[in-house]
Amino acid sequence: MKRAGLFARSRVSRLPQAWRRPLAVVGTVVALAWIVVALAAPVLAPHDPLAQELPRLAPPGPGHWLGTDQLGRDILSRIMYGARVSIPLTLLLVALSVAVGGLLGACAGYFGRWVDETIMRLADLVFAFPTVILAMVVAAALGASLGNAVLAVLVVAWPAYARVTRGLVLGVRAREFVLSGRLLGFSAWRSLRVDVLPNVTGPVLVLATLDIGTALLLLSGLSFLGLGAKPPSPEWGAMVAAGVDVFDSWWVATFPGLAILTVVLAFNFLGDTLRDALDPRTAGAIKERAL
Repeated sequence: MKRAGLFARSRVSRLPQAWRRPLAVVGTVVALAWIVVALAAPVLAPHDPLAQELPRLAPPGPGHWLGTDQLGRDILSRIMYGARVSIPLTLLLVALSVAVGGLLGACAGYFGRWVDETIMRLADLVFAFPTVILAMVVAAALGASLGNAVLAVLVVAWPAYARVTRGLVLGVRAREFVLSGRLLGFSAWRSLRVDVLPNVTGPVLVLATLDIGTALLLLSGLSFLGLGAKPPSPEWGAMVAAGVDVFDSWWVATFPGLAILTVVLAFNFLGDTLRDALDPRTAGAIKERAL
């Protein structure tokens, strides 16, 4: 037992100081817990999320621990299955935003001139509109569905990554190792891929982690407004919207809302921790305070 305890403490001590802080631990545990719930929902859920077999609007109690909705469906089971919808789509949305915005921003910063002007003016055009309103307009124009909601949020999300990546590339492209590669005959695309992009991924990764919560809120918001998931899909935003019609039955909307809240907070904690771990000055300050 002593050996096991010493081994565990030695493994923990190897972690960077930023990852040993309480908020980092809480964020990691909550995020991993929701990922496990999403993967194992068919095993963990006590009821079929679409089955209308329980008393309608029953309050939390034995047999239905988080209550039931207007159609007699178990809310706990629907939240668990909703994690299989909301979390993967949010991660996919952020990954697509990073890919599209990062590529366009890298091209704008590296090639400059008309490429830079074209991409940045397009980004400024998107920034000129309120994010939520523009996402609503795009989703309504494409038609109400989860896929179209993801595309709508992607339209408003990529400019932030393009602007950040462009600024980082502008700072790296004049460095000696990049210029040396070009003098050795490297093509522009090879230099961009090999020399530039690996040196700008850290801040972009931090932004992506922090943006997961925002993306989840936007997707849930579109579903809440009827522009995303359609009944009977167990999606968290749509579940909150269903609770508006039965406001006296507080559990119908409260528990899906708490699910959204915990995921957003968890990934915000992870983003803050990742930022502190990747920033040498912040990491050094945290280590000094720990000592």
